[in-house]
Amino acid sequence: MTPQAESLRHASIPATVPGAVHGDLMDAGLIPDPLREAHELDVAWVSHTDWVYECAVPAVEPGERVDLVFDGLDTVARIELGGVEIGRSRNMHRSYRYDVTDAVRAGASTFGVHLSSAYTEAEALRARLGPRPNAYPEPFNFIRKMACSFGWDWGPTVVGAGIWRPARLETWTRARIARLRPLADVTGGSGILVVHLDVERATSGLDAALVAEVALDGIPMARRGLGPGASSTEVRIVVPEARLWQPTGYGPPERYRLEVRLLGRDGALLDLAERWIGFRHVELDRTADDAGTPFLFHVNGSPVLVKAVNWIPGDVLPGRMTRQRYESLLRQAVDAGVNLIRVWGGGLYESDDFYDLCDGLGLLVWQDFPFACAAYPEDEPLRGEILAEAAENVTRLASHPSLVVWNGNNENLWLREAEGWADQPGGDLPWGRRYYFEDLPRIVAELDPSRPYTPGSPWSGDPSRPPNDPAHQTFHSWDVWNRQDYVHYRDSAPRFVAEFGWQAPPAWATLRDAVSDDALDVDSPGMRHRQKAIGGMDKLRRGLQAHFPEPADVHAWHYLTQLNQVRAIETAVLHWRSHWPHTAGTILWQLNDIWPALSWSAIDSAGRCKPLYHALREVYAERALTIQPSGDAPALCLLNDSADGWVGKAVVRRVRDDGAEMAVTSVAVHADPRSVARIPLPASVLAFEDPSVEVLVADVQGRRALWYAGEPTDGAFTGAPPDIEVSTTDSGLDITVTATTLLRDFLVQPDRMHPDATADRGFFTLLPGESTTVTVRCDEPADPEAINRPWAIAWLDEVIRPRSSTSARGVAESR
Repeated sequence: MTPQAESLRHASIPATVPGAVHGDLMDAGLIPDPLREAHELDVAWVSHTDWVYECAVPAVEPGERVDLVFDGLDTVARIELGGVEIGRSRNMHRSYRYDVTDAVRAGASTFGVHLSSAYTEAEALRARLGPRPNAYPEPFNFIRKMACSFGWDWGPTVVGAGIWRPARLETWTRARIARLRPLADVTGGSGILVVHLDVERATSGLDAALVAEVALDGIPMARRGLGPGASSTEVRIVVPEARLWQPTGYGPPERYRLEVRLLGRDGALLDLAERWIGFRHVELDRTADDAGTPFLFHVNGSPVLVKAVNWIPGDVLPGRMTRQRYESLLRQAVDAGVNLIRVWGGGLYESDDFYDLCDGLGLLVWQDFPFACAAYPEDEPLRGEILAEAAENVTRLASHPSLVVWNGNNENLWLREAEGWADQPGGDLPWGRRYYFEDLPRIVAELDPSRPYTPGSPWSGDPSRPPNDPAHQTFHSWDVWNRQDYVHYRDSAPRFVAEFGWQAPPAWATLRDAVSDDALDVDSPGMRHRQKAIGGMDKLRRGLQAHFPEPADVHAWHYLTQLNQVRAIETAVLHWRSHWPHTAGTILWQLNDIWPALSWSAIDSAGRCKPLYHALREVYAERALTIQPSGDAPALCLLNDSADGWVGKAVVRRVRDDGAEMAVTSVAVHADPRSVARIPLPASVLAFEDPSVEVLVADVQGRRALWYAGEPTDGAFTGAPPDIEVSTTDSGLDITVTATTLLRDFLVQPDRMHPDATADRGFFTLLPGESTTVTVRCDEPADPEAINRPWAIAWLDEVIRPRSSTSARGVAESR
């Protein structure tokens, strides 16, 4: 036992449920926040210590049975009632129910949950079963727990313990609804609902006849009797011309309220279960074609261009997540044009709130089973735990219309081949193949047959092919970030890109809240501690060198790395979208962050939007415009993901930085619904006379695409300061920016003006004479002078070629 743990051996510390030991110790002032500074290292002892939760047994309602219910225990626990053991747990992903009737009625006064360190369990099992290859030096693959709590290339090592989901005493009489599994689908325009109901009986209900009543939106639909001793029944309901649940962009996500009442023969209500269900039909096209194997989702008969983000757990201590926090992030995703969330395999089966919110928002959900970046033993006790957790969670989530695919694992099939795991210690031992190709597909087929299953991501669909073959099914694009410049995203058009990304730091205020280095710099200790990716700083530096001169200081580096993240993701997504439906979707790594870090996220851990978030709104918009390489010359591409045709006129100009038009052409354009139109451009506008000061500009109905003939390091753009006017409003500031010369990549950084300020856009470029207004919102009184604070505003040419007189201050007004 460490000295820190020894000092608390007999301490009584208030605890919150749901919650975690780390959170309780922080609330008591006994440890610092592990997400600030390098405190992750200072509090490592907490994860290696055993803990006990205790409370008095509360008064219970009258009833025949009393059950102690845990919706989630993290992770290895011995549960006692009145000092007597009643059960054990070793799986964070399961719920537990114990009959405590006799003990409670006999007057047992205390509950105790004794939590062993996850390290003790995992390391003991590793020692017994033998090592297995692993992408990270932690034993997360030997315990059924949120893997990324052991640290990842974007997250800290904070291995929590606690009662992380609600716990309660439940009383009931005669019988209760033990499991409810409603499966909804659509056939021939009718909604088909099959309700699978399992009941548990108390002693007085063993020989009793029961009745199950099913209603939709308060309208009784069916009654089904359960004879004495029967423990399950099935009710099939047909809803003609059912209102369909549609994904965002395709129509409203219509839902029905399902109510199932369990009644005694005398009509007494014994139990009630309620769910929101939705009628929709999902198909996943994986039929080989001349180009390989697609991975194309169809919902209600319509092919869906997937514009998606990967989701990591919202908190390193997930018991702290609330419905409000989930809703904030998921609404931000929808507002950015996202139509699918991938729940990644190093995390969790998320809470009911998460999936309910996705249902209501029309967000499709891709659900990984919790396996990631490691070989997983197929021995007991892990195998039994995995089968039990999978069956429970497939049953729990089956009612959600948003869920459209189950995925067996993240990268385990790929890394086994790419990293040569078979030749590493333990590589010849069972590694999880049985789970992905036998157990999990069987469980999905039995319990959730309306949804497709895929063994892993990436997966090419055939063991004879490399798992990460871009021509077949799902592909993870990481070589570009790890080894190349982002322009190489254009080298291929995979069938479906399930992971890709580019790093950047969080918002400046988020970084400074977490790191107090006196001289914060790219290489200062606090900054380095925020970078968990191997070689991450060198990869950021390499990415900048291809496009920009060496940053003058950490502030210029912060601006340029955020710009490079935006450029990289724009390059990737617009290129891949231009190949729809051959490339059927992209899932950005990643939407959210788990701590203040240099990472691939679009929204940092404080909830602040990085410029990438605003760029997503443009590249994932229903209609987007892009200029793409096409043979020997660039072509204009209309990316139309709307239900209506896109008809208009494209005006294409080659413009100098002083505004002079060197060439101009206009052409009628048309893109069919849910399609891409590729329009060749005439040589006259493509013939740059002086690439160092010219830009190609294409405009169609308020959408714009830009094309530069060279890199910023090759340019001689004037980049003169813009004119700026600032007006106060009831909720913040309006900042109106007018370009005097070509104004490239102007950025308002609202958190540098006030920590709580937000802006409605990220980087933008204006031609000379053009104006736009950035809306800054803040609950604090607006201060027009805030734009004068260092780096509150910046633009590319000022950052890479600073002048002695730099400020664009304009006029500050109030209204």
